[in-house]
Amino acid sequence: MYIQRTHACSSGARLPSSFPFYPAPLPEMRTREEVDATLQIAKLNPSELLPTVHCLSFSPGASGATAGDFCLVELEPALCQQLEAGHSLVIRGDKDEQAVICSKEKTYDLKIADTSNMLLFIPGCKTPDQIKKEEMPSDIIHTEIFGFANNYWELRRCRPKLKKLKKLLMENPYEGPDAQKEKDSNHSKYTMADLLDQIQASEEEILAHLQALHACEIGGYWRRLEFDYEMKLLNHITQLVDSESWSFNKVPLTACLQELGPLEPEQMIEHCLECYGKKYVNEGEVYFELNTDKICRATAQMLLQNAVRFNLSEFQEVWQQSVPEGMTTRMDQLKGLALMDKYTRPETIFLLKVDDLPEENQERFNSLFTLREKWTEEDIAPYIQDLCAEKQTIGTLLTKYARSSMQNGVKVYNSRKPVS
Repeated sequence: MYIQRTHACSSGARLPSSFPFYPAPLPEMRTREEVDATLQIAKLNPSELLPTVHCLSFSPGASGATAGDFCLVELEPALCQQLEAGHSLVIRGDKDEQAVICSKEKTYDLKIADTSNMLLFIPGCKTPDQIKKEEMPSDIIHTEIFGFANNYWELRRCRPKLKKLKKLLMENPYEGPDAQKEKDSNHSKYTMADLLDQIQASEEEILAHLQALHACEIGGYWRRLEFDYEMKLLNHITQLVDSESWSFNKVPLTACLQELGPLEPEQMIEHCLECYGKKYVNEGEVYFELNTDKICRATAQMLLQNAVRFNLSEFQEVWQQSVPEGMTTRMDQLKGLALMDKYTRPETIFLLKVDDLPEENQERFNSLFTLREKWTEEDIAPYIQDLCAEKQTIGTLLTKYARSSMQNGVKVYNSRKPVS
């Protein structure tokens, strides 16, 4: 596959450079006698070859084709099938970012791969199978080389670069329809087209992360709910469930909208139910099964965000009292959200969200080892799980970025180099 650079790079992302091209003079057309003489010198038996011969020469305009306007790309079979089916690949990135290429589902790094074999651009070149089928009448085909390359782009699957997505959405979080800033049109808002233009990830990866961030499309723009407003919506729902004595496993959507519609927009009520529950249909009615772990986790975040550190035992007591009756809090609900400090007396707990840590591997480990010198695998796992590439394990990451040792019979990890 080749891509025309001038079209593919409209986003302005930095692309790997290509080699210059120095065209050779255009030779005279070869005769059959000259071809046979060349075969004899090469000690090749003409009877073992197809009778049709391609005589290649450089086109006068070949220098333009290899000046960077076209680049070769090696694609895996699945991507080739997508292109043949009419789908597109898109190069994404700002001017200060290394370009990535995205299909509808995946993101790939673009890496230059050098080759010792010169790769030729030959428009309309016939392959041996095509020549056999077409039974070419002429035994000599004079073909012009449009250009050549000594390298090509190699696609390598990579993690989508989604940190920027949260940053964009946090520029203008949604605080409800009555918020003063909703009446001001100067605040930044982003459509899906805007996000696709700025985020280095595929459309499916962006949509999945929007769902993880509890973002909602409001008036054609994707907005992340301000956390206090989200908790206000959730509180309305849990109080209604309690007052109506509904089961957390069977919360009726229609009744929720009727009761809470006068308080908040119905779209927001349903969105909150989707964030903290699972939709299902029973006898033609739509219900939600609320997720205990998600509600307990959100309640813990609400409690922890207002304090730098919290006495662990006091926090556990307040936390259990704050969740809806019938729900049980557990420390494993806080993985990737909060961290216990077992080395203080009394033991404490503080907010530490994965979303707030750097996206790059080395920077992430530096931040974690700055917060704590030694980590057990159980403690650090939730904070590096998202760094794992395909077929990569947490153990592999720890081997690369950390050093292990034994402490009181427990395996712990610390930084391989001093952390400032």
